[in-house]
Amino acid sequence: MSAASLVGSIGWTLLHFLWQGALIGCATAVALVAMRNARPRQRYALACGALLLCLAWPALELAARLSNGVDTGAGVTVMARMAPAAFVTDNSALAWCQDRLGLIVMAWAACSAALTARLGLGLLWIGRVARGHAGNPHWQAKLSTMALQIGISRAVRLRIVDNLASPVTAGWWRPVVLVPASLISGMPPELLEALLAHELGHVKRVDYLVNLGQNVVETLLFYHPAVWWISSRIRAEREQIADDVAASHLGEPRRLALALSELERFQFSTHHLAQAANGGDLMSRIQRLLRPDAQALNWKAAIPVLGLAAACIAGCAQTPLEQAPAAPVIPAVANFNSCAKPVWPKQSLRDGNQGTVTLAFKISADGKAEQSKLLKSSGFPLLDEAALQGITKCRFKPATQADTPVPAWMQMQYVWTLKKNKGD
Repeated sequence: MSAASLVGSIGWTLLHFLWQGALIGCATAVALVAMRNARPRQRYALACGALLLCLAWPALELAARLSNGVDTGAGVTVMARMAPAAFVTDNSALAWCQDRLGLIVMAWAACSAALTARLGLGLLWIGRVARGHAGNPHWQAKLSTMALQIGISRAVRLRIVDNLASPVTAGWWRPVVLVPASLISGMPPELLEALLAHELGHVKRVDYLVNLGQNVVETLLFYHPAVWWISSRIRAEREQIADDVAASHLGEPRRLALALSELERFQFSTHHLAQAANGGDLMSRIQRLLRPDAQALNWKAAIPVLGLAAACIAGCAQTPLEQAPAAPVIPAVANFNSCAKPVWPKQSLRDGNQGTVTLAFKISADGKAEQSKLLKSSGFPLLDEAALQGITKCRFKPATQADTPVPAWMQMQYVWTLKKNKGD
């Protein structure tokens, strides 16, 4: 596959995820509203499944494009037939996107690389802190005892860190709990123990590893708000699950609520590491621990979500599933009167080289050959290159879609044949 086809496949996959992500986000929002009184574990599983779908849908579509050699807006998979009709039938929008696919992919790659570097620096920082910062023998022994009581068999390290916002759990194979130095010196021991129980809840559930996967999805699909919203819901539900684990171990939810209230009183900044397994609003967590009442449906908050979902469903319904997602493309036609005869390479002429060259080339909306690639060689590079040069001298009647000129690929063969003179 050529570089142009690869860029086209990636570009159209990224663009189609705009409506795919919106559809997943709306469905997730409606489902979470319906499950508002369900257990946090159930909402957590739903949100994780939605984020996984955000990654799997474009990944499967990209694989289909690469295997089929599709790099145009019309070449969508069966799933993409659900796209709103206004998008797939707007030829001017498709042409605009097609002309800028290279810039779109370059911008996406640059931003993804920056987020990857940020994630890598965060991982390096945690590794350096885990190795270079001192622990606390008393609290290390306390943490190890609590870990065994909760059911964690592997060792959990504790490190004291300056200038940290709140306790952070990191690592999967060798978990480490980072605790701000200000909490060790300023928080009552029984409340700090409650916070450590919460962090051990993350260790027991291997939340750090799941959170790392979230960061990968956020890095690849950073441009879609639905991805960030779903990921934030995962973190919020994960905190509530860890609260439940800690409250069950402590036997008194009120002590954990007081610890969270004390943590808020310290007025730490809202800084969070890219890979830290934390999230959620402290006040809502405190209220849930103290008053775990059923939540009433807030119709005013649900109206925008339901409206967006209805708009997506209405747009999808406009595209018949039994038809292609776009009007048929009428192929381009070559104007052979405009084609200058290709120059036979002198070396090939002397050597008597002959053969057939099969070319593919892209015809722009104004009838010019913009790109060309060799599909089947004649066996002689000089003849192949002459054919590629010759195609640029032709004019074409561009392909049309719904009576509108559109860029399209077509194929042509050049047959190089030497005619023998009589008597030879």
